[in-house]
Amino acid sequence: MDTSTIGHLIADDVPEKMADTHELWELLQQDKYEVIISDLAFDEINRCSTEKRDALLKYITLIKYSVVSITPQQEELAQKYLQHGVLSKKSLDDLTHIACSVLNNCNYVVSWNFRHFVNIKTINRVNSVNVLFGFREVKIVPPSMLLEEL
Repeated sequence: MDTSTIGHLIADDVPEKMADTHELWELLQQDKYEVIISDLAFDEINRCSTEKRDALLKYITLIKYSVVSITPQQEELAQKYLQHGVLSKKSLDDLTHIACSVLNNCNYVVSWNFRHFVNIKTINRVNSVNVLFGFREVKIVPPSMLLEEL
């Protein structure tokens, strides 16, 4: 799960995304999905204002999750994504989130970041690099795609 997903729990300027994120959070509280959050996401959250950081961390305590540290292998894969033009250097953290997901055998990268993550161009490029270097493909989806039909 990337930081944008967590951030949308309090994004009242985009009420539909916030509502979907809250609905996903309810599923996570019911253990419908195994959640992995990287220490990079926590670093990003800790750079927020105190009020925002505290609110996001409070939401995180409501779910079960595993924290994974960014490893040299994940940094190397992120560099491969960069070298193959998946995204630009200013998006290295985004590429690191993806690499972390791939190398931790996640089925999904969950993000509201349509500009960098959740778009066909990025998904195809990520998976092309993954196949080229013998890594598994990954699905990059917005939280709304994980919601169960009622």
